[in-house]
Amino acid sequence: MDRIDTMKTFITVSEQGSFTKAADKLDTSNQLVSKYVSDLEAHLGVRLFNRTTRSVKLTEAGEQCVQHVRHILEGIQDMENGLKQLDDEAQGLLRINAPVSFSTTQLSPAIAKFKHAYPAVNVDLQLNDRQVDVVEEGFDLALRIGYLKDSSLIAKRIAPIRLALVASPNYLAKHGEPTHPDQLNPSHLLHYSYMSYNQDKSPLMQSLRRAIKATTPAISSNNGDVLVDAAIAGKGYTLQPTFLVGRALQQGRLISLLHEFEPNPMGLYAVYPHRKLMATKLRVFVDFISEYYGDSPTWDEF
Repeated sequence: MDRIDTMKTFITVSEQGSFTKAADKLDTSNQLVSKYVSDLEAHLGVRLFNRTTRSVKLTEAGEQCVQHVRHILEGIQDMENGLKQLDDEAQGLLRINAPVSFSTTQLSPAIAKFKHAYPAVNVDLQLNDRQVDVVEEGFDLALRIGYLKDSSLIAKRIAPIRLALVASPNYLAKHGEPTHPDQLNPSHLLHYSYMSYNQDKSPLMQSLRRAIKATTPAISSNNGDVLVDAAIAGKGYTLQPTFLVGRALQQGRLISLLHEFEPNPMGLYAVYPHRKLMATKLRVFVDFISEYYGDSPTWDEF
């Protein structure tokens, strides 16, 4: 028994006072209307109408049932209207997961501008550098940086992420500037522990991969800011995204090395579960963030 259709049929019969008129109004058969009413009466265990050859009138139980059914159908209508409004307008809570350093240096102003453009969307931004399970942990989307592997999720490329090998002027004055990746001292590597050097086959990546296998890095951390500060302090060299080292390069506190061996750019991706029935709040955020950064993000202006 389709309960919603059954309730709608019951209300229509009560309003029209006739099974035939109700069938005409609902554009269905008299037999189906009668069946729906009989099914509802059997389900509730009460007679809802007194039937004669000339009229159909509500019983006392039927009068009470009308009030309850109207309330239920109005609630369903309110729900449908509310969901349609959510689909038509960007509103509601948007749960986002994003990397720590990228968010603190680049995402904060973007979120502020997004909120200004879409004030009805509330943002819950959770920061960590591990790869979260978007579905299991209840996120609408995650921003991820890397060379993405195959996934059941939808991934939209938002912006390129260049990697730069950097060291301080003091470090280079003391140890010399390399002209080839093979000249890098493995023990001076400042290693980002979430970095996989296997996903790019450039000579620089291969050299760094060998360095990890050959010796313990000078400093290893799961936070890029720590490694950038160590590089500025002259403790070694590090491979970091330009959104982290761009300002230090502009200021001369770091120097970019081995440009001709620069790895292929990674990507900033918006990762989310579904392409169909995409909530408006999610769609406008993905569009906004794509336009905000673009193919030539400001962090590469050094």
